[in-house]
Amino acid sequence: MSEEQPKNPLHGLTLEAILNRLVADRGWADLAQRVPIRCFSDKPSIASSLRFLRRTPWARDKVEQLYLWHLRELRRSGIPPQDAR
Repeated sequence: MSEEQPKNPLHGLTLEAILNRLVADRGWADLAQRVPIRCFSDKPSIASSLRFLRRTPWARDKVEQLYLWHLRELRRSGIPPQDAR
């Protein structure tokens, strides 16, 4: 785990940081549409979503993939990578 991963854009990011960024930039409704899980659509909260995502690997993977897609979209629109985090 102590190995550096310079090419991994998720390295050093917590699931909470990823989720907070997606909610801030895209909103709960967009998250619920792109990753159809109840914790995003029915009374969404960071705490309940984190509990579910930590227990459900397939959902966490979908959220991480959405985050990577979101970063690519930000870069395409001209936002520098360090501001995208």
